[in-house]
Amino acid sequence: MSDETTKPFLIKRHEDGTFSLTVRDVRYNSQGYPIVTGVQQDTVFATSAAAKSFARNNFDAKAGQYATK
Repeated sequence: MSDETTKPFLIKRHEDGTFSLTVRDVRYNSQGYPIVTGVQQDTVFATSAAAKSFARNNFDAKAGQYATK
């Protein structure tokens, strides 16, 4: 099992230069392994900063809770 924690917000860049935001929920099974579920938001963002701002305003995201792909 890895010590690396899953960040609750994933910002993904698409080939056309736009960004999407996925809100992830991490739960652990009885053996301590993570079960990660994610819901991609319908909004498409022009910049990564816009996606972060949306996460802060709608999901109370904090600095350091973002992962990028």
